[in-house]
Amino acid sequence: MTDPMLNPAIPSPCYVCEEAKLEANLQLMQRVQEQSGVEIILALKGFSMWSTFDLVKQYLQGSTASAVWEARLGKEEIGKQVHAFSPAYKPEDIDQLVELVDHISFNSLGQWQRYKQQILRSSVSPGLRLNAEHREAETELYDPSAPGSRFGILAKDLVDADLSGIEGFHIHNLCECDSYATERTILAVEKKFGQYFSQIKWINFGGGHLMTKEGYDLDHLIATLKAFKARHPHLNVILEPGSAVAWQTGPLVCEVIDIVENRDKIAIVDMSATAHMPDVLEMPYRPEVRGAGKAGELAYTYRFGGNSCLTGDAIDLYSFDHELHIGERIIFEDMIHYTMVKTTFFNGVEHPSIGILRKNGEFELVRKFEYEDFKNKLS
Repeated sequence: MTDPMLNPAIPSPCYVCEEAKLEANLQLMQRVQEQSGVEIILALKGFSMWSTFDLVKQYLQGSTASAVWEARLGKEEIGKQVHAFSPAYKPEDIDQLVELVDHISFNSLGQWQRYKQQILRSSVSPGLRLNAEHREAETELYDPSAPGSRFGILAKDLVDADLSGIEGFHIHNLCECDSYATERTILAVEKKFGQYFSQIKWINFGGGHLMTKEGYDLDHLIATLKAFKARHPHLNVILEPGSAVAWQTGPLVCEVIDIVENRDKIAIVDMSATAHMPDVLEMPYRPEVRGAGKAGELAYTYRFGGNSCLTGDAIDLYSFDHELHIGERIIFEDMIHYTMVKTTFFNGVEHPSIGILRKNGEFELVRKFEYEDFKNKLS
């Protein structure tokens, strides 16, 4: 069977979202909602490919935004619920958000007091971001509960605080974690903040619930959420995954444009790791490449180099059962979440196109970037 990513209709470079895989993830989340009684919304910071949102909104209850522009995108393209959280809001942010969102969470008591009267005059349900002071994320860069984190109100600072008007709590301390991390987090939150639960209507346990990953214990997640709801039946429970929605739903397709040698053989490709898949360098992690093994595992080993002038724009070592050739397609797996949302036009390197591989096998090109996109980002 021919690899669908070799379809000549797919340009290079290109992000390709596979519609069938996205819908399978959404159907799994629908099962969680139905069996646990929680609501799941999409964290736009992880996946904002709005050309797929007609499908997303069939299964999820809305979206959550980190800024005004994301909130507007969620309102316009998904509708339903729109939640917002930001480390801090400017007055003009609040002026716009009260017209866009249904729920808003404040990162500090100071911010809440500053905007309290304006929020209470609106129909928006206000909440506070809490710091669970409970660590689960493996990478400190992505750990909201790391020491010194700017995220959330500490338990000691909530003592004797005026919570009048507050209707919910928002807690996020996971990053690509399993259901047992969710359970430990819930128990830690109950221990630190449970005395306040009778005063609120909703609780948002954030994202990082990687429920669509192979091997994830979905039954345990559902049991954990059901048990929490049984203990606190008056609370509406919300989850807001980002990565999990688009997990393993498609690759970044590129091609080899030159091969050079300096200690290693280096295959230069027509995209940039720093500009088009920055988490590979920031986290860092080694993305899977279709048909490749680890260094030395197969006969021919190469390092991949991005086509920018950043010296560190290079990606690990991979081996193949054949010599790579100029024009050969390279398929970096699982590049739909936390990739498109973080891309840049650095160095003027051609930005990957965006496409959808439909369930019927047809490829639809939904966006091709041009010089004007690069030019108009600056002035």
